[in-house]
Amino acid sequence: MADVSPALDTPTDLKDNAAKSVADALNGILADSYALYLKTKNFHWHVSGPHFRDYHLMLDDQATQILATTDAIAERVRKTGNTTLRSIGDIARRQTIKDNDKDFVKPEDMLAELREDNLALVASLREAKDIVDEAKDNATSGILDDWTDEAEERAWFLFEASRKG
Repeated sequence: MADVSPALDTPTDLKDNAAKSVADALNGILADSYALYLKTKNFHWHVSGPHFRDYHLMLDDQATQILATTDAIAERVRKTGNTTLRSIGDIARRQTIKDNDKDFVKPEDMLAELREDNLALVASLREAKDIVDEAKDNATSGILDDWTDEAEERAWFLFEASRKG
């Protein structure tokens, strides 16, 4: 992350190195959140088959929930005195969740892939929790608990929706 322009320098009581570590972790989560959001919308738009309506609605609900976290994540980065993502290219450089550009994905494969992606996000959130706790960033720590719970719930719903029988 580049140094913050004096025009964007937000006061914080976090030490510089701690604030940068928090921002780096959150920017990675933000990039993955955008990647997961777009993949979830992609699958929402392209799902087919006998469970179309149920999957279509569930994926739309999940995409909405994911997108709703992005502003809060970016604002936490700014509140720690750092800068956040600026472009699709910035997202692409930081994301760990892989895109899916296939022409066709079977619905059961969509659900499995999204479930694994949400669980990967949970792992990143837990890692970030350790970083923010070490930095004594209590506000971010509490919010990470909520985002972890939401991602775990999405993974659970995707798991249950994919069960046979």
